Amino acid sequence: MTRGDDGRRGDTAGRGDGGVGPATEDFLAHRNLLFTVAYEMLGSAADAEEVLQETWLRWAGVDLAGVRDRRAYLVRITTRQALTRLRTLGRRKESYVGSWLPEPLLTSPDVAEDVELADSVSMAMMLVMETLAPTERAVFVLREVFDVGYDEIAEAVGKSPAAVRQIAHRARAHVAARRPRGDASRDRTRHALDAFRRAVETGDLQGLLDVLAPDVVLLGDGGGIKQAVLRPVVGADRVARLLQGGLRKAPGALTLRPAEVNGRPGLVLHLDGELDTVLAVRFDDGLVTGLYAVRNPQKLSHMEQETVLRR
Repeated sequence: MTRGDDGRRGDTAGRGDGGVGPATEDFLAHRNLLFTVAYEMLGSAADAEEVLQETWLRWAGVDLAGVRDRRAYLVRITTRQALTRLRTLGRRKESYVGSWLPEPLLTSPDVAEDVELADSVSMAMMLVMETLAPTERAVFVLREVFDVGYDEIAEAVGKSPAAVRQIAHRARAHVAARRPRGDASRDRTRHALDAFRRAVETGDLQGLLDVLAPDVVLLGDGGGIKQAVLRPVVGADRVARLLQGGLRKAPGALTLRPAEVNGRPGLVLHLDGELDTVLAVRFDDGLVTGLYAVRNPQKLSHMEQETVLRR
C-alpha cells in the first residue's frame, strides 16, 4: 500500500480524484473480519497483524476483474498465510518458558453481545483450539465460527471438500469433548467478578475461597521475562493462597480494574500505574473455574485500546 498526503494507506490502482482504489476499499471493508480469522487461528494479535500485511501484499497483485466473491477470496488468502505462520508458531511454543497463553485483547462491548463470537475468542476456548492440528484449527474456525462453506474452506486449506467435511467432523468432536461450559448469565458473572476482585484487593482468604471453584485452575504466562507460575496451579486453597501471597509481596501499589478481555469480563492489574498483568477469568455457575494471568509484556500491547472483532 502507499500512504497519501492525508496519511491514509491505500493502493492507487483505479482510484478517482482523492479516493482510494477498489483493492484498498475491499481490504479495509473486511479488515476486522480478516484480523479475527487470523487471531482465532493463531492466538497471537501480533502474528495476526503480520498475516494481514502479507494478505494485503498478495491481494494488491490480484486482478479483481476475475474475482467473483472478494470477501471469500480475502478470507482464503488470510487462511493460507495464517496456516503457514501457525506451523512456525508451533515450533516457537516448543521452546517457550512456562505456559503459553493466547495474547489477550481488550475487546469492545459489541463482541460480548455476539455470544458465539465471544465464546470463540474467550481465553478458555482459545486454549481448547490450541489442541487442534493446524489444518483442523483452520477448518474449525472457518466452519464453526464464520460459517464458511465446505467448498470455500477446501480451496483455502488445499483439501478436497470431502476431506474438509471429515476434518470438520473430527475437529468438532475434539472441541466438544473439551469445550468450557461457561456461565450464561452476565449479571451473575459480573457479581462473581466483583466479589473476586474485592477478595484479591483486600487479601481476604475466605472471600477468595467462597468465589473459587474447588477445582479452579490458574495458568500464568511470563514468557521468561516476568515471573509467573511455570505449571498450572490447581485447587481453590492453593490458588487462593498464591493470590493472597502474591498481593502481599508486590513491590509497589497494585490496582485492579474490570475490563472486557477477549469478549469476557476480566481484570487488568497495574503496578505503580504501569500495566503489569491481564487476568482473563472463566466462570461456571457463579464460581471462578479458570484464571489466565498474562504477564509477558510482549503480549500486552493490544490492551492499550479496544480491538474490533467481526464475523
